[in-house]
Amino acid sequence: MKLYHLYGLIFLFVNLNVFGQNPEDKIYNAIDLFVANPSAKALQNLTNTETVFWKNRKPKTKDELLAIVVLNCNKAYYQNQFSQTNHAISSYEKAWQIYQKYNLKDYDIIEYCLKPLGNLYTVSGDYDSAENTIKQYYFIAETEKNQSQKTAAILNLSNVYQSSGKISTAIELLENTLKTEKLPNAMKGILLNNLGNNYLLSSGGNLLFPGTREKAEKAFESSIKFLQKEKDQFETLSNSYRNLATFNRQRQNFETANSYLEKAEKLFFKTSNHQPRKLAKLYYEKALILFDERKYEESSKQIILVFKTLIPDYNSKNSLPNKNQLYAETVLVDAVDLQGEILKIHQPKKALEAFSLSFYMEDLLMNGLVYENSKILMQLRSRNRTEKCISIYDELFKKEGKTSYIEKAFQLSEKTKSGILKSYRSNIKNASAAEKQLLQQFQNLNNTILKEQQKGDFADILKINQLIKKQNELMLSLKKIQSENVDHIPENCDLKALFKKLETNKAVMVYYFVGAERLYYFVLQNNRIILDEVHIGHRKMFYITHFIAYFNDANSIINDISGYIKYGKIVYDLLQLPNNSVYQNLVIVPDGILNFLPFEALITHKSNTTNFAKMHYLLNDFKVAYNTSANFYLNSKPVCNSDKNVLGVFPVFEKTAFELSYSKKELEAIHNNFKGKYLENTDAGFSNFKNNAQNYSVLHLSTHAAAGDIETPASIKFYDREVLYSELYNLNINPDLVVLSACETGIGKLYKAEGAMSVARGFQFAGAQNLLFSLWKVNDYTTSVFMTDFYKNIQNKQTYFEANTNAKLDFLHDKSIPNAKKSPYYWSSFVYYGSISTEENASNYIVYIISLLTLIGLFLVFNRYQKWKIFTKSSKKRNTKK
Repeated sequence: MKLYHLYGLIFLFVNLNVFGQNPEDKIYNAIDLFVANPSAKALQNLTNTETVFWKNRKPKTKDELLAIVVLNCNKAYYQNQFSQTNHAISSYEKAWQIYQKYNLKDYDIIEYCLKPLGNLYTVSGDYDSAENTIKQYYFIAETEKNQSQKTAAILNLSNVYQSSGKISTAIELLENTLKTEKLPNAMKGILLNNLGNNYLLSSGGNLLFPGTREKAEKAFESSIKFLQKEKDQFETLSNSYRNLATFNRQRQNFETANSYLEKAEKLFFKTSNHQPRKLAKLYYEKALILFDERKYEESSKQIILVFKTLIPDYNSKNSLPNKNQLYAETVLVDAVDLQGEILKIHQPKKALEAFSLSFYMEDLLMNGLVYENSKILMQLRSRNRTEKCISIYDELFKKEGKTSYIEKAFQLSEKTKSGILKSYRSNIKNASAAEKQLLQQFQNLNNTILKEQQKGDFADILKINQLIKKQNELMLSLKKIQSENVDHIPENCDLKALFKKLETNKAVMVYYFVGAERLYYFVLQNNRIILDEVHIGHRKMFYITHFIAYFNDANSIINDISGYIKYGKIVYDLLQLPNNSVYQNLVIVPDGILNFLPFEALITHKSNTTNFAKMHYLLNDFKVAYNTSANFYLNSKPVCNSDKNVLGVFPVFEKTAFELSYSKKELEAIHNNFKGKYLENTDAGFSNFKNNAQNYSVLHLSTHAAAGDIETPASIKFYDREVLYSELYNLNINPDLVVLSACETGIGKLYKAEGAMSVARGFQFAGAQNLLFSLWKVNDYTTSVFMTDFYKNIQNKQTYFEANTNAKLDFLHDKSIPNAKKSPYYWSSFVYYGSISTEENASNYIVYIISLLTLIGLFLVFNRYQKWKIFTKSSKKRNTKK
């Protein structure tokens, strides 16, 4: 519930003013003057009053500190009214920080600070901060037995879940509250409206399913019935009609949608003090209906009203605002995007300008985020826009033939590839010691909260609340440090350098972007970049997911060999992999669901054989290395050629249900080839691993791991405990190779733009560049055989990706392994991500330098000898002439 009215506060300020001119009274007087005539200029005066107060006299008493809290809450409220969202968030944060730090009382901190702060976090995309803030005031309301504030917290929490894509969680929360709590009609109506909206979103836009359609419509209609019984519910009733308008717009019932929106508009204007953002949102919703009706000119007029409402100095003669007028505001992003859609029809280049402005605003929004999850969700917003831009660039290239269009499409695609991971790895290099320490503490608290929450009904709510408080303090400190750094600008890829590296590596790169409608792929080789596309309807995506499903268990391929060959060939053709490349080194940058696809196991030619060793795999044509982005490949350091030393982690789990009996053979095979430290059984604990990890060039973990699910994060098992993938972030390692010899180490919750939240990602965050990891549950015995060959190949000076390819080929050609065990399920699970370059051996340099110096020396001697011969001959001639 968004309650911003401050009449009670004004009454409080007037009463306090009577008691004379104490320091806090001066602040309250300043607030009184401002509230009487609020304006942007007066707002600056209020800020100056606070600055002078802090400069001249640091607050000493709790009354003075409370006055500063009240000032910041008032300031924040009006900053939000004047569309200064980021400033409003900062002011609320400051008020809450002071209130907590000094344990202040006698002020409704929930109503006037935490509720609006949580809502502002939600609309700005900072969902983790929003959730934490709401949970904090829910805890306060529960402690104080304040039922109305508890219900408001539940409502706002459902908004967060809804906005961050946790639709099922939002529905469960709302349904339980409506069933179990005694609620007034107004609150029932608001909750039902929110529930209907979540039903609508749960359909994914597909309203053909009657159950979803009926549930959503019934919830909205029930909401209206409850709200109509109450007075002064104009805004909430308006929201219900707006949702019904959206519901009918999606069903293309435009006449009904317009009638509901008209009702919503009338009710909205019955409210006083129209917040610009809410008004702009109404204009945007009208523009959406008109756009879907293909009334593009009228839709554009509504978008202009959005710009006028949110941008004070906007010139309505222009279809787009100027870049310097824009700020971090999601409604503006949506409006500019819709204008881009309209311009795309007849002015594609102008549409690209519009989308560029949206990307710019999203970068501004990203600057205000600290939590990884919120950053990923913000990045996801740009995926559909990126697809539209790639489509425009592709069409422009076909018309004009300029390669620069394809290059721009590639750069846009690259910005969506593991952007959070890239940004973290780039920023951590330049971070101060203080920032690194804060980040480590912040991550540790996040992991502790996650683990406590996983206990479900047995979780300690008091402990979680205390941890969230500490994390909130760290978050504010990190925001302060990061606000002083350079803005978040995704790094471009140096294409010239990329082509040069591919040529040096004798490699071809195939780079994918999976959109909602098309699968785009870039092929980079011979200093050329090619862009092509595949239309991916439900059937084509089915082919990919069906092929991946063959690796769900050991029997799926064996039981349907002909089906495997069929779908392996269909997917190979669909993905347009090169079949006539000059080079046999292939670098694949996957995307979306392709992150879980074992490319080497694709079928290049159909056959009727049931002999797995005789099938035609991509493995037979290419040595394959994967990378999460082009920049990761470009900036990866060469593989070290010097002698390797291994830190092996082998918990084995003897005499337990988790025993890995073949892990010992794996250990012996590696130990025979490489020096190092091998942690077995009880020694293979997490602390022991952390303490030793920085001292070894190869980290090998032979253990159990799990991909997790939507609620449970991916994890890896050490002897003493299970470790979440995010707990690995703070390892701060720089090994030459990490081998994750365990199940599903490359699998986790998948985000199209960022990849899988897997154990492998945890090691990438920690600093690992070259990794070998698994895409499904691996077999203990066949893994030990594969790893034995893999390490023998490394010992024989093969690069990691060559060693991986050759170990798989050796496995297939090994006559001691039965045909059933040669199924791709057993050999294609492990994929290599990282560099395919090798550093030049120092001894080779010395030999080269010595050879070069010898040649130079010989040349000088020969040159001198030739000159001497010429001189001698000329002397003789001169003597003869005489």
